[in-house]
Amino acid sequence: MEQREATHSPSDFPALKNDTFLRAARGEETEYTPVWCMRQAGRYLPEFRETRAAQDFFATCRSPKMCCELTLQPLRRFPLDAAIIFSDILVVPQALGMEVVMVPGKGPTFPEPLKEVEDLLKLRQKVDVSEELGYVFQAITLTRHSLEGKWTLMSYMIEGGGSSTMAKAKRWLYRHPEASHRLLQLLRDVIVEYLVGQVAAGAQALQLFESHAGHLGPEQFREFALPHIQDIAKHVKKKLQAEALPLVPMIVFAKDAHYALEELAQAGYEVIGLDWTIQPQAARERTGHRVTLQGNLDPCALYAPKEKIGELVKRMLEGFGTQRYIANLGHGLYPDMSPEHVGAFVEAVHTHSRHLRTAA
Repeated sequence: MEQREATHSPSDFPALKNDTFLRAARGEETEYTPVWCMRQAGRYLPEFRETRAAQDFFATCRSPKMCCELTLQPLRRFPLDAAIIFSDILVVPQALGMEVVMVPGKGPTFPEPLKEVEDLLKLRQKVDVSEELGYVFQAITLTRHSLEGKWTLMSYMIEGGGSSTMAKAKRWLYRHPEASHRLLQLLRDVIVEYLVGQVAAGAQALQLFESHAGHLGPEQFREFALPHIQDIAKHVKKKLQAEALPLVPMIVFAKDAHYALEELAQAGYEVIGLDWTIQPQAARERTGHRVTLQGNLDPCALYAPKEKIGELVKRMLEGFGTQRYIANLGHGLYPDMSPEHVGAFVEAVHTHSRHLRTAA
């Protein structure tokens, strides 16, 4: 007999007790700088490894109860200001009908990747997002209730695999530009429905990743990535308004897209995420103080002694300023990082930002 996990209603959520992250995202004044970490629910935590040990990766993604537990684990350790739902971008190509398998030691793999233009016909042209990805919505609702209003619940779309050169993907862009746009439009439509569904389920903020902007360069980014990044923000907000859902803050993080900061600042997002290759002061000037900035400590800085982490955080806060700013790393946490050093990073952000705000 099939066992089903208990479901919760995406309504009557507990009142939010810590809205610092949301206020910063909207450009409102905060008492201190909020902080969260990309991949904060990850393999650097021993409890994460223990929970995941006997579980298939995608089976975990499809279990709302498991996703909720993994999401909550870092919050039990650190005073983070946002909870990030555990999921993976690869559930989207699965919803389109592609097979994705997690190969030990290699990571996510497509047994039958798209090779020719005709392969686009193998994809579902119309996707029932609620049917195909409803388990993510259930995880969000369950987690939002479990948070008891102590944290903002955020969702993000992140790349789950790739190559060092992205040569096969870029070959498509050069050889099949029209087919590339058709594929990107198909993905865009599913992502829009997916993100709106997440807000309906209880997500209070959304982050969109373009993890390979550095592989594209300015011209290809502006032709193939930026229009769809803009469209996603526009269509998500339009649908949220039409469905009387909260207009949640949206963050865009285009890694290595330092050449496109001005365009990203006008792409329709409240927050721009930055990697560690950009100077905070330069990012402020180039975005015209129009948006909240997020980032951007080098993840490898967490290998430093705790005292050094504190110094680097203080310098980062001085560069960005304590307002209209969300502290984060310039990319995700690595599996071999020390939880104690992650805790030192979070504590340093809160401590130094309060001190800098008082001294201002």
